[in-house]
Amino acid sequence: MMRQDKDSLGVVDIPDHALWGAQTQRAIENFRASGIPISHFPSLLRALAQVKRAAAAVNASQGRLDQALASAIMQAADEVIKGAHGTHFPVGVLQGGAGTSSNMNMNMNEVLANRALAILGHPHGAHHILHPNNHVNLCQSTNDVYPTAIRLALMAETIGLQAALAGLAEAFATKGAACYRKTATCHAPFDLLRISHGL
Repeated sequence: MMRQDKDSLGVVDIPDHALWGAQTQRAIENFRASGIPISHFPSLLRALAQVKRAAAAVNASQGRLDQALASAIMQAADEVIKGAHGTHFPVGVLQGGAGTSSNMNMNMNEVLANRALAILGHPHGAHHILHPNNHVNLCQSTNDVYPTAIRLALMAETIGLQAALAGLAEAFATKGAACYRKTATCHAPFDLLRISHGL
């Protein structure tokens, strides 16, 4: 089953089950450079959702976003943060376009908008009620959202990196303890030859 979604370029057919919208569908069709979807990087998805959740909370507190819409967006973001809806992020992590349809920020906006609509009891694509740009992306820029999300994702991954580096250091120490070095002199003065064992 397919549904129709509309953006500034016209109408797009989208699989009915999909939480993404027209801009993401255009990206699927036009930007297939890497073959690796953003869903391959769950830390980045979580970080993008954290940024969107924070933005919805602030916009609601400032009276820019209706509290009911903000709550639904935040609930949808919480679901993504907990690991849900990963298959609804098909945009390639590397892509050759610079337009709105090719970026992961818009993919996140559309997924959160459609999931929030479902939470509120409305069908996917009812953007006159809750819009990916006008509500989910309110007061944001991809040039702010995406670098912030990348930094958050890197900080989250640092814990695992630190553990891996500690394991590597321990392995080097163990290997070093099993090896020995000695210095052998040759006939010429100051002509030393280092001999290693075990490396």
